[in-house]
Amino acid sequence: MKLYNSLTRKIEDFSPLNTEMVTMYACGPTVYDHAHIGNFRTYTLSDLIYRTLLFNDHRVKFIMNLTDVGHLTGDNLGDADTGEDRMEKSSAKEGKSAIEIANYYIKRFMQDYEKMNFLKPEKFTRATEYIEEQIKLVKILEEKGFTYTTTDGVYFDTSKFESYGQLSGYTVENVMEGARVEANPEKKNPTDFALWKFSPIGVKRSQEWPSPWGTGFPGWHLECSAMSLTELGNTIDIHVGGEDLRMVHHQNEIAQSECATGKKFVRYWVHGAHMMVDGGRMGKSLGNAYTLTDIEKKGFDPMALRYFFMTSHYRSKLNFTWEGLQSAQNALKKLYELARSYSRDPSAKVSKDFIKKFGEKINDDLNMPEALAVVWEMIKAEVGEPEKLATLLKMDTVLGLRMEENLALETPQKVIDMAKTRAEYRRAGIWDKADQARKQLMDMGYEIEDLPDGKFKLKRKI
Repeated sequence: MKLYNSLTRKIEDFSPLNTEMVTMYACGPTVYDHAHIGNFRTYTLSDLIYRTLLFNDHRVKFIMNLTDVGHLTGDNLGDADTGEDRMEKSSAKEGKSAIEIANYYIKRFMQDYEKMNFLKPEKFTRATEYIEEQIKLVKILEEKGFTYTTTDGVYFDTSKFESYGQLSGYTVENVMEGARVEANPEKKNPTDFALWKFSPIGVKRSQEWPSPWGTGFPGWHLECSAMSLTELGNTIDIHVGGEDLRMVHHQNEIAQSECATGKKFVRYWVHGAHMMVDGGRMGKSLGNAYTLTDIEKKGFDPMALRYFFMTSHYRSKLNFTWEGLQSAQNALKKLYELARSYSRDPSAKVSKDFIKKFGEKINDDLNMPEALAVVWEMIKAEVGEPEKLATLLKMDTVLGLRMEENLALETPQKVIDMAKTRAEYRRAGIWDKADQARKQLMDMGYEIEDLPDGKFKLKRKI
């Protein structure tokens, strides 16, 4: 298996630190609002890596975090240590406590996670459940001389970490362009970042905790380090996230983790590219940060979105359009129909040649577009139907398109009865009644195809 490592900027052979268990961490959502389809492209990447590791017979310990405190709005303006806490802001807006906000959006995220058919990690870690571990991590960094205190918090001194900027290219000397907020004059270096933020004077936050430095809350970057170090150890094999996190968030995770432990933090960094919408930027202010609910309301199955994501390589920008999603749904619908039409034999073996070709594509830095091409090549090949079906189901352990579930779907008797009634209307020439019956079948989720011999074929809509 080969993966592009953002740290070395090379495609490398993947070799786990411990052959008995691959460790993997993915940055999950900040649970102040619904996750959008751009987020789900990144989570699909995590899922595909996880599934590919399992395909290759690795055992995997996979952790995904849920950020329910400390992610400030200044992150969008170039300085993640400024602005409002997203959880606190949502709390004030919706008139609920931050915990209520978090619990609600975590529940919605889990529902969407299931709809996208993502394999669950061993654990979802909530930042607020690791406060003790985060305080302990700051203490270690303080004892080692990597911190200093300002009026608004405890900061990490990036000038004391020689490798700072190796992942991002954003160094102490090379300040990130595009920041739209004034630099904190108390910072020793523009790249320094908060480990612990103090609660503003005279303000009672919904979420705050006592610490040796004062009442406050953890820095956003600190949370991921504390959770991954606690659950996966000092060095993890794979860390996944969107490319927007590479510049600052992940670079800061490396700095604080390696300075605290003296060990390499992550061996393979994997970042997914941004997603555009209609050729432009996606954003809530633009009204195009579509959610999974938005997708479903327009009649699309979440599996069509998953298929759409796989039509582009994860390191390439992907342009979302409704037409593109429709094409993906059409392709998936055809795949389902073909699979349901195949004769079945429980003893059928997979095609070793096509599984080998498929494995070569997914192991080549997750080349999913070419992996899908292998699927369609196999579908068109001179291979027996039972073998095709067995091979397709094996491939779907990585694709995650719910092939087996769709095979198991039986047509309800009431649908069959309605189709027979329509056929009788057609034979009697009662066309208006036949059209009404077709519409009723559509409402039930089925299309009907009239065959030349007067019979019909029912197809379940996606």
